Amino acid sequence: MGHKSPFQSFWMAGFECSDQLNHYGNRVDLLTITGHLDNLVSDYKLLTDFGISTVREGIRWSQVEKTPYVYDFSVVEKMMAAAKSTGIQQIWDICHFGYPDDLTPLHPHFQNRFVAICSAFANFHKTHCPDQQLIVTPINEVGFISWLGGDHASTTPYARGMGWDVKYCLVRAYINAIKAMKQINPTILIMTTEPIVNIVPALDADIEMVMQAAEQHEVQFQATDMLTGKMCPELGGSLELVDYMGFNFYYNNQWVASDFSGLPWANLEPDPRWKGLSTLFFEAYERYGKPIVLAETSHPGEHRPNWIELIAKECIKAVIMGIPLEGICLYPIIDRPDWDHLHYWHHSGLWDADADSPRQRKIYTPYAEGIKMAMKSLSIAMSYTDKLTQL
Repeated sequence: MGHKSPFQSFWMAGFECSDQLNHYGNRVDLLTITGHLDNLVSDYKLLTDFGISTVREGIRWSQVEKTPYVYDFSVVEKMMAAAKSTGIQQIWDICHFGYPDDLTPLHPHFQNRFVAICSAFANFHKTHCPDQQLIVTPINEVGFISWLGGDHASTTPYARGMGWDVKYCLVRAYINAIKAMKQINPTILIMTTEPIVNIVPALDADIEMVMQAAEQHEVQFQATDMLTGKMCPELGGSLELVDYMGFNFYYNNQWVASDFSGLPWANLEPDPRWKGLSTLFFEAYERYGKPIVLAETSHPGEHRPNWIELIAKECIKAVIMGIPLEGICLYPIIDRPDWDHLHYWHHSGLWDADADSPRQRKIYTPYAEGIKMAMKSLSIAMSYTDKLTQL
């Protein structure tokens, strides 16, 4: 890659840390439900066999700030201690979909409260981990949560037709929080984590439908365009605020604009409208010119090994294309339940669990073998590409 990466390991593991109010208005706390908080050290030690030493974690804003401007980082401190004892590097999400009980992105105090929690966390990290590089995702998936809460009415603020308003308020707070954290710690690195998608017209689409699909596809970049100052310059965004473009990519990230039907990825005769991840990465890299991290990827059920094989092939293509790919995060690494139906577990992790045994860590061997094969093939490709660039 020609420079020293800030990430301890190229392959990373993500522990599901969602803490939002779900479709039914119930608080979700997946760090607790999955048993991760009770098994921090043993969960981290599980990663050793795979050479993974960098993880994505979340502070759970809704739990840290029960009273406005009063913070309890005791659980976060416990998480940091577990990482220190096992040699794990943590990338921190400040807001992973959840807000304190008294807040929504549309609340007039939202920005000040968010800047304050980010500042408090930056100071806390500086005190407790003075020798560690701080890498932060202030708000996870602004684009998705704006749609879910602002248009689909499935989380706070349970609105419809207000997706843009929610997005604008989230990004405004995001920008000001980055600036505040960088004043406290100028070396902090910011990694966005936005979905990367492909929205296409129907096969029998007319010109209007083609244009509509193109417009919807472009919307995926709104949050990052605002952060980087390409859009809504009054917010104060700039390219210098962001260090790594994290993109989240799943099997259902490609669909038809007119009816939301998904494009199949595993057919013997693939849909001609399906775009490989390398192509989507190239589109994003051309737009922002920043190093890229595949911040989330997984597949539920028996097709996990097939999915990671596809991901590895696409990442190899991306590296050969000259895209600076800095990491791949398996997310979730431990199985997790559905947000809205907590009895249903996705079986999308490397280690499975279920509603009856949420603290179970049963490795899914075909996926484990697929991951190790993907690691090997990508490592060979990256090494070969590095040698070529040095000639």
